[in-house]
Amino acid sequence: MIDRRVFINALAFALLAAPHAGRAQAAGKFVRIGFLSNSRQAALANGLQKVFIAALRDLGWSEGRNLVIEYRWAEQRYERFPALASELVALGVDLIVVTARVTAALAAKQATATIPILAVGIADPVKFGLVASFARPGANVTDLMQPLANWGKWLELAREAVVGVTRIAVIGNPANIVYPDYVAQNESAARQLGMSLQMIPVARAEELAPAFEAMKRGRAEVLVFGPDAVFITNVSEILERASANRLPVIAPLRPAAAAGALVSYGADFRDVFRQAASYADRILRGAKPADLPIQQPSRFELVINLKTAKALGLTIPQSLLLRADEVIQ
Repeated sequence: MIDRRVFINALAFALLAAPHAGRAQAAGKFVRIGFLSNSRQAALANGLQKVFIAALRDLGWSEGRNLVIEYRWAEQRYERFPALASELVALGVDLIVVTARVTAALAAKQATATIPILAVGIADPVKFGLVASFARPGANVTDLMQPLANWGKWLELAREAVVGVTRIAVIGNPANIVYPDYVAQNESAARQLGMSLQMIPVARAEELAPAFEAMKRGRAEVLVFGPDAVFITNVSEILERASANRLPVIAPLRPAAAAGALVSYGADFRDVFRQAASYADRILRGAKPADLPIQQPSRFELVINLKTAKALGLTIPQSLLLRADEVIQ
């Protein structure tokens, strides 16, 4: 027969140990993030995926210890997003992180009404039906927003960087759901600036060659492109063709200026992806996307490539150089 005191002590120890065992089990549990993006090549090139993973690691989440990341890449085919989002839902991920902008985020929202969705770099999530409001997103989606105002800003920079420019070409992807707004923003900016605008739709890399032929026929003096995956992935070809046509390029991200664009202006997406990791951490620890306000980027970068300016025979105004965050010599 077991001694009563031994039994009571053993029972007390078991009761005290139970919560600790539960916490240890929870701590050892793996969480799964679904990463819905456009291009594996672009992700490797811009390094933002690594920034996100490093920031998660600093917050206590690391692959192989307590985190699994399921990657799904559309490879510039926007029609694939619904199927890829459904795959992530079927895997039972704990969070879907969307880095391929509005089209992909809408596909994720249509695929699930319960799994939290964190969208990164979305243009006007209220307008496109992703969230109810900026302060209280509602439902299962929150967002780090890419302001629409940038689109007109690039035309302003084109006029300022290339003195006397009047004819500007803008390429945009008609497969992207924001394309009509992209066109409208650029048309409005061109009218206000007194510039002649040539809008050229480009949905695939194969359409870049005829697009540049159209620019030549239109006697374009500057080329602008936005942060669409088709252009980010094929930035080297865009810059090579522009250089061959002695066409200055205004781009949305710093890596484009580093590669040869005359000017880049846009959100510091390294900072945006660090913010995204912070939101992901809060969601994985129990916060609801409905209660996490939409954030806008806090840092924007203006980068000027003087080496490109010299090759094109351009003199960048001192007023613009003084505003630059970085000048590439």
